[in-house]
Amino acid sequence: MSNSNANASDKHAHAEPPSWLGPMGGIFEPVSAPIGKTFERFHNWKEYMGLSQPGTVENLTRDVTNTHMTNYFFEGARADLSKVVSPNPAFQITHSFTLGQQKSSYMLGALFANQKTFLHGQWDPSTSGVNMRANQTWSASDITKIQGQLSSTPGQTMFQIEHDHLGPHYSLNLKTINPSITDGNGLHFISLLHSLTPRLSLGFETILQKTGSDQIIPATSYLVKYSSVNQPKPSTVDVLPPSGPPQPGLPFIPTWTATAQLQPSGNIQATYYQKLNEKVDVALDLQTMIQPASFMGPAKREALTTMGAKYEFRMATFRGQIDSNGKVGMLLEQRFTPAFAFLVGGEIDHSKNSSRFGVGVMIESTTMTPEEMQAAGMLP
Repeated sequence: MSNSNANASDKHAHAEPPSWLGPMGGIFEPVSAPIGKTFERFHNWKEYMGLSQPGTVENLTRDVTNTHMTNYFFEGARADLSKVVSPNPAFQITHSFTLGQQKSSYMLGALFANQKTFLHGQWDPSTSGVNMRANQTWSASDITKIQGQLSSTPGQTMFQIEHDHLGPHYSLNLKTINPSITDGNGLHFISLLHSLTPRLSLGFETILQKTGSDQIIPATSYLVKYSSVNQPKPSTVDVLPPSGPPQPGLPFIPTWTATAQLQPSGNIQATYYQKLNEKVDVALDLQTMIQPASFMGPAKREALTTMGAKYEFRMATFRGQIDSNGKVGMLLEQRFTPAFAFLVGGEIDHSKNSSRFGVGVMIESTTMTPEEMQAAGMLP
């Protein structure tokens, strides 16, 4: 009895498709076949051209911002006290103290991260504000990011969700800020960056703003990225010859990236980044500010150029920059031990005859033993 049921199930599993499915497929074949062949030829052409992943629009100028000190500079006194509870998965608690002329604050932060999940939160007791950020990596090509901010100040509460899809030769990003499920209100972004040649990538970023009415206000920026061909860094020592000492490898080949962005207002932002060697990075940023005369103010035709450099030493990082308005600044991060770092920075604005100064410390403690810290790479 069981054998007959098994044979019946095998016959059902290997049953032939319905007879009408073949003619139905033949109806769409004259249309689907040329499309499929065209797509296949286009994909083969991209592979033949040697196109690479261009990166995301969000990180288009990431090398420049990492080189400049704008996002790292602070004014007054600052102290960051961190405690590493676990290295893998990473769990860390941070106490941040800031003392300045305009505002003094304390922030309590917590971080959790593993290979696929990243969670970070901060709480400000003085304002009862909460900031959070979460990243979830679904695969090598898909990642979802969520950011949120809760504040007692009206208009400061924010929620943002976005998704990045990284294709073999393109990157697609979908983002929405303060979306409304009922009427679709909010600020919505869509961006695409695609490689055309091994060096050249083109893209766009469109912003759709939907208010209480049915009106949708679009604004599109156009992007271009031109970079050197990625070449792996050669090793310092080649294969040992049959006799004699090891021969040095090839000289270091510098990498560079140039970007440009045409904004909806007609303004242009252009950047240039180059890695001179393993320890020195330089970056240049140009931004135009063109504004016609309106009820908001007179016409404006200005431009700002900022040039900066970053030096990486064994136990220190130095950043310095200067702009066309006469503002000069520097920031030094000196790490005396793996658990203690000292920061000092200054900025002088010659056009406004003003200056700013900041000093800070970063102290990191852990519950791990020295052997565990060495295994986690925290100690040499």
